[in-house]
Amino acid sequence: MDDNSGSFDIAVIGGGIVGMATALALSETCKGKIVVLEKEDKLAKHQTGHNSGVIHSGLYYKPGSLKALNCEKGREMLYTFLKKENIPHDRCGKLVVATNDEEIPYLMKLMERGKENGLKGLKLLTEAEIKEYEPHVSGVKGMLVRETGIVDYKVVTDKFGEIFEKNGGVIKLNSKVKKISRNGGEIILHTPKSKIKCRSLINCAGLFSDRIAKMAGIDPGLKIIPFRGEYYEVKESHHHLVKNLIYPVPDPKFPFLGVHFTRMIGGGVEAGPNAVTAFKREGYKKLDISIRDMLDFALYGGFWKMAKKNWRISIDEYKRSFFKPLFVKSLQKLIPEIKGEHLESSPAGVRAQALEPDGSLVDDFRIVEAEHMVHVLNAPSPAATASLSIGESIAELAKKNFGC
Repeated sequence: MDDNSGSFDIAVIGGGIVGMATALALSETCKGKIVVLEKEDKLAKHQTGHNSGVIHSGLYYKPGSLKALNCEKGREMLYTFLKKENIPHDRCGKLVVATNDEEIPYLMKLMERGKENGLKGLKLLTEAEIKEYEPHVSGVKGMLVRETGIVDYKVVTDKFGEIFEKNGGVIKLNSKVKKISRNGGEIILHTPKSKIKCRSLINCAGLFSDRIAKMAGIDPGLKIIPFRGEYYEVKESHHHLVKNLIYPVPDPKFPFLGVHFTRMIGGGVEAGPNAVTAFKREGYKKLDISIRDMLDFALYGGFWKMAKKNWRISIDEYKRSFFKPLFVKSLQKLIPEIKGEHLESSPAGVRAQALEPDGSLVDDFRIVEAEHMVHVLNAPSPAATASLSIGESIAELAKKNFGC
């Protein structure tokens, strides 16, 4: 996965699933030399590699948003790709459960939104019908979402990389971009091993996308705040409690979906996540701390405005982070039989959440164009599901702006 040449037509920073999907699309539509720079020793090591593996339906997103449009298109592109490449996956569907009567109106609104987003596989379930799909779930009304599936996104990303290289692309691992400069019409990317020259740049750096934009002389107009999602894994002795995917009706006041159960394609069942601010951009453990990263958001006015709006919810999330019984209590709303001794700790993930100066969370994809540059500054879930569609869209921007 390397090449000694230091000059390319297009450089993509970031070897996660969005970066590799973009590189793949570019390799199929552009004639020039393309390189992917990944700071780690393998692809998909961070957000993609800690993804729960859900192929999202597009149920939750605002109709007409980039999230909704790309999820609908990208989901079917992904299923087609998985079949073609014989990558293990399962279009198993998921169950969204209203656990009390107060949640039923939100469930019905969710169903209407799903229909607006083109979902055909929605089915309302009575309390008795819920038991047919998930015998151990407690709920007063449910909704089956047949479009949802599961896959291992690390496997998908590696396949993108394999095809990209067959198309003539170059992947440079252990190539962290530490500085970006210019020399006439050339963009120079300084890494610990070499200087990579390119004519055009695409920033898919995920948790560091705002910093890469600043290196390139672009004001991102936002700040990336890392949120850690902590999981438990259901012990094998109690896998029978979960057949597929089980979600609560999300709290409309909070941008996360709430703790849920996810069967994984490689075996096993995850429970979670909660969502707490991480004190390091790649802070997968509670005690992972980076002074630079903490100062980065502590000195950002938008962070404190967000904290002021959401402090009650944030305290609840931190309580669940440090007190397992509270986490278990949340899970018991869906499956009353689940107990603390049925769960063991599972690796956490860190989500890059873009935050506006006014304290509002950037809800949709945010892509900024500049001269010979495209910066993907916010690519939250369903970015993995929609990756092929996003990559195709960015390749179109490249053709328009770079003339590749």
